[in-house]
Amino acid sequence: MISLSVAAVVFGVVFLAELPDKTALAGLMLGTRYRASYVFAGVAAAFVLHVVLAVAAGSVLTLLPHRIVQAVVGVLFLAGAAVLLLKKDEGEGEEQARTPAGQSFWKVASSGFMLILVAEFGDLTQIMTANLAARYDDPVSVGLGAVLALWSVAAIGILGGRTLMRFVPLRWITRVAALVMIGLAAFSLYEAVAP
Repeated sequence: MISLSVAAVVFGVVFLAELPDKTALAGLMLGTRYRASYVFAGVAAAFVLHVVLAVAAGSVLTLLPHRIVQAVVGVLFLAGAAVLLLKKDEGEGEEQARTPAGQSFWKVASSGFMLILVAEFGDLTQIMTANLAARYDDPVSVGLGAVLALWSVAAIGILGGRTLMRFVPLRWITRVAALVMIGLAAFSLYEAVAP
């Protein structure tokens, strides 16, 4: 049986922890370039997998080597920033951003899935979800609250990207996102090597 109070507590904790995280940025960037429903499908599937892993592992995830996870995340953020900065503009028409040529559902959804799968592995919210699952000993309620929170943050990021495109040129969004990714990479790499 699902405990709505446990799900609500988990939702609140995970939502607030994830809102300022890299997921909103990733959703925003993907949402500016691809069809929102395609992006959300991939991102949502990745979050389900993350929550299942966190709930199944319980508090064991907190034992993962934090420095290695942070180093890998840092390198991936640097690679993502390089791709954003080095990619040639293919045109900035609003219609192109909504329906880019050759971007099938599976290609866009799998891109969103892989981005979130890698970027969020060992993330604070995944560890928090594992801890909450261990604390409440109610994996279904914890899983439900965490998934809904993560989906909510992703939807805000993706829809925010759509709205932002109406007011700001894509090349500026891309540059700002690349700078933020460089900052996140620096922070992750610092955490990997800091004593």
